[in-house]
Amino acid sequence: MATNVDVVPPPGPRPGLTRLESVDGRSFVARGPSNEQPVPGDYLEPEGEGGVLAFVEEVTGDGSAAGFSASGTLVQFGGGSGASGRPAGAPWHDVAVRPTRPDTVQHLLSAADPELHLGHLAGQDSVGVALVPNRLNRHTFWCGQSGSGKTYALGVLLERILLTTRLPIVVFDPNSDFVRLHERAVEANALQAGALGGRDVVILRPDDEQTPLRVRFTTLTSRAKAAVLRLDPIVDRAEYNALLRLFSGDFDTVDAGQILPYLRSLGDPDAEALAQRIENLGVIEWTRTWALGAVPVTDVIARRPAATVLDLGGYERPEEQLTVALAVLDDLWARRAERRPLLIVVDEAHNLCPPEPETPLGVAVRDRLIQIAAEGRKYGLWLLLSTQRPSKVHPGIVSQCDNLTLMRMNSREDLEQLASAFGFVPRGLLAQAARFRQGEALLAGGFVAMPSIVQMRTRVTPQGGTDVPVPMP
Repeated sequence: MATNVDVVPPPGPRPGLTRLESVDGRSFVARGPSNEQPVPGDYLEPEGEGGVLAFVEEVTGDGSAAGFSASGTLVQFGGGSGASGRPAGAPWHDVAVRPTRPDTVQHLLSAADPELHLGHLAGQDSVGVALVPNRLNRHTFWCGQSGSGKTYALGVLLERILLTTRLPIVVFDPNSDFVRLHERAVEANALQAGALGGRDVVILRPDDEQTPLRVRFTTLTSRAKAAVLRLDPIVDRAEYNALLRLFSGDFDTVDAGQILPYLRSLGDPDAEALAQRIENLGVIEWTRTWALGAVPVTDVIARRPAATVLDLGGYERPEEQLTVALAVLDDLWARRAERRPLLIVVDEAHNLCPPEPETPLGVAVRDRLIQIAAEGRKYGLWLLLSTQRPSKVHPGIVSQCDNLTLMRMNSREDLEQLASAFGFVPRGLLAQAARFRQGEALLAGGFVAMPSIVQMRTRVTPQGGTDVPVPMP
């Protein structure tokens, strides 16, 4: 007579679970049913592999019964080598994985100090994403189309730097967006606002009598002086030579009004031609640009306040903005051997470093930024370039950036350029940029632990520039 016997199923994969394979212990492919399909940026947790997460970078699948395939990188965290003691680089075969718990992801992405948090993981309010301050010693590219929250988010980063580091900042601010970086927002956290209030934040404006934004023509480099006067050393060699002789002799003044009379007193036709050029261009009339008896901006930056905001939006002429920018950049480069760290923030970077500048001043500014991008890092000069249009910034500068912040971006051309320039960013994450909500950003590079889509936190300081409202009845 037959008896009932419990049938033990043979060992093998359990149905209905996502399974992971890795041939090198670093990258992986996971396959599973459509109801368990992740999205790029998700994390999967291998069973029995403590201290290791599977970061999803690409996903293929259409939601049908055929299921999905995901690929990405295996990430160790917390200093562990995995509970199973698997040797580094050993293959993984048929390992079951499940969605990772938020607290585990938090352990990977966040620091113990909440002041370092730039925001929280999109869709997971409990998972903070922290800034890695010591990796700001790389150039950073910051971009997003109009309305994405790019400027507000950049303010968040600047606040975190001021609160958690002693890295000085200088901001080229063409739209007056950061001129309130020393103020407190109405809804700001009192402790954070108090800490920011203790930092030395200097706002320089063209029309401010107490802290004017000025430069000295006499201390500009020869190339900068020539660029201001649109002089070519070959085509305009006689006037260019007269300019060199003017500032190589005994002539030394802070009174711009003395330059023309002095040139005309020399009885030299080349000096007279130079005087006519200066007069015709109206350079002497840039009274809100030249220092005269005021402290020049280069002296202010040299003492290294916590932050120095240059309100370039206060100038009427683009040439004045470029002149101030060139004077500052040239002075920083001349002092590079001092190796004093400085974060140089260039908002609306397409204005200062386009691929093809239209004027000698524009060319000189762009070339100096290219030089700083290529060589400045070893001297402690680090760039942060912010723009709405990556394709409008010189590619030689973008290619030197190791950190990326990308906010909503619909332009296919710009997204393709970013994918090419930042090959370390998973394309599956870049592809989501067109669907980002306002304030969401893809952060990637050394200044965050892992590429992450983040909802940026609330500002402590108010934003300077605001949109003009639509008139209503």
